[in-house]
Parts: sequence; structure tokens; C-alpha cells
Amino acid sequence: MKKRMNWLAILVVIGLILLSGCSENASGDDQIVIGVTQIVEHPSLDAAFVGFKKALEENGFKEGENVTYDVQNAQNDQSNSQTIAQNFVGDGVDLIFANSTPSALHALNATKEIPIVFTSVTDPVGAGLVAAFDQPGENITGTSDTHPEATSKTIDFIIDEIGAKTIGIIYNSGEQNSIAQAQEVKKLTDAAGVELVEASISASSEVKQAAESLVGRVDAIYIPTDNTVVSALESVISVANDKDIPLFVGEHDSMKRGAIAASGFSYEDLGYETGLMAVEILKGEKKPSDIPVKYPESFKLIINTQAAEEQGVEVQDSWSDLGEIYEGE
Repeated sequence: MKKRMNWLAILVVIGLILLSGCSENASGDDQIVIGVTQIVEHPSLDAAFVGFKKALEENGFKEGENVTYDVQNAQNDQSNSQTIAQNFVGDGVDLIFANSTPSALHALNATKEIPIVFTSVTDPVGAGLVAAFDQPGENITGTSDTHPEATSKTIDFIIDEIGAKTIGIIYNSGEQNSIAQAQEVKKLTDAAGVELVEASISASSEVKQAAESLVGRVDAIYIPTDNTVVSALESVISVANDKDIPLFVGEHDSMKRGAIAASGFSYEDLGYETGLMAVEILKGEKKPSDIPVKYPESFKLIINTQAAEEQGVEVQDSWSDLGEIYEGE
């Protein structure tokens, strides 16, 4: 009887060890897979992903050790973006990082269960991603890339410092993010008694032609944080430089490529803020529905004096009182 009891005790211990191993795997010691969906490749979105990964790594989620990133770029194709999201659901990823408005929309359409954190989204409420900033979805939250005062600060600079009476705007009329920004700019120009000339596009191949259509019709051009236009921004910069048209943009990364000024923030910092949300979700501390959508924590006006000179604008000493001066890298 005693020998039989010893064998039973051994079997119980073995069973507990096996159960313990299963428990560890279920609690998250297995490799975590994060699906990364990005609508198009350009510096701002790329920087957001860099910041996202940095936040996770600093909090114990290290690529190659306990985290795998499945990075997919839709190449600015809506159907590709939808397929990417559906594939992530089929693969059973642990979390989706949606980098742009279309990417977030397609992810949310594909799943109501897998946690989604988004960034580079201008109007998450208008896009239908969340009911309100303080009412995130059951499985979705994230960060917006537009501070409430950012656009107005840039438009004020264009009107007050450049003296523009007509402002051109180029945007993708099929992207909710861009439509919302165009509407905001229209309100600002109407209030200031300035004419807004719109040039809408649907593909990056149309951007240069749209810029050329504004020549002789506007005193300055403003480019919002439009993924399609920003991906082909060099073609707009070329027209602005050749025709001496002051060019302004909606974020700092594009400003450094050759625009006169932008009131914004670092997309890497924005991605980092989004990454901290993902950390809370992956650690099981919070659900997406517990985390309010956030704006960038800070923003500032940066003025590119080199671009101003390229576009025939005289740099004023007083500009240093309005924002930070950027003289190139």
C-alpha cells in the first residue's frame, strides 16, 4: 500500500508540473504577436512605429525575445488594408497596432475581440472609431495626431506673417482624416476672410498635377496630415520651390523635408504614447475600453528658414518669438 501511495504522489507531482507549465503559457509567457498595419510608407507613420516599439521595449516587451511584429504595409490601397486586417484576425494576433485612419477602420471592421490601438488618426470620432475621446470602444483606443490648436496656429502664421489672401490645400477626398482637416481649414479661412482653393486627389500619382493646378491661383499652399499627399510630398515641394509658393504642412517631419512651417509634434513621441497604452493592455492591467483616446501631450510651431528662402520668402527676426527656428540638419 505504501509503495502504491508513493507512485500516486509522484504522478500528482508530475501532473502539477505539467499544469504549471500550461498555466505559464496561458498567462503570456509565450511569444506575443502584434499585427502592425500601416496604410502607406512615409516618415511620419514610420516614426510613429519606432516610438511604439520603443515604449514596448522599455516595458519588457522586446522584439526577438518575447514579441514578434507582423508588419504589413497596404501601399495606400484600401482593399489591401482590409485584407491585412482580416489576415491578422485569421492568424489570431494578440494585438493590432493600426497606424492611420484607414488601417484602424479596417481593423475594427475585422474584429470586435482582438485589442486594437491606433495612432496617426486625426478625427477618431468622426471616423466612427470611438463614440468620444472619453468613450473608447470595447476593443479599441489610441491617439489622435491633431492637437486642437495645431491647425489654427499654422493658418494664423500663413495669414499674419506671409500675408496670404488665398490659400491652396491638397488632400485625398476619400480619406476621412483629410476631409476633417480640410473642413477645419475652411472654417479658419472663412473666419479670417481668406479664400481657400481646394485641390482633391485620390492617388499619390495625382499630387504633382494638383500642386501645379494651384500655381497662379494661391498665395500659399497648406498640406494637412494626409497620408496620400505626404507620401508624395517631394512633388509638391518641387512645385513650391520652382514657382516661389510658400508651402506649409501639418506636422514636423514633413516640414523638415522642405516646408516653411508646421505646428505639431513628434510622431515618434505620439507612437510612444500609443505604445504605453498597448503595454497596459498586454500586461492585463487595462482593457482598451478603460483607456481614453488622447491628443499629443504637447505641440509647437517650428519654422524652416531654409525652406522659406527656397520659396522666395524673406525670413523675419520676429519669427523666433513665434516658434522654434529650424535651419536644416
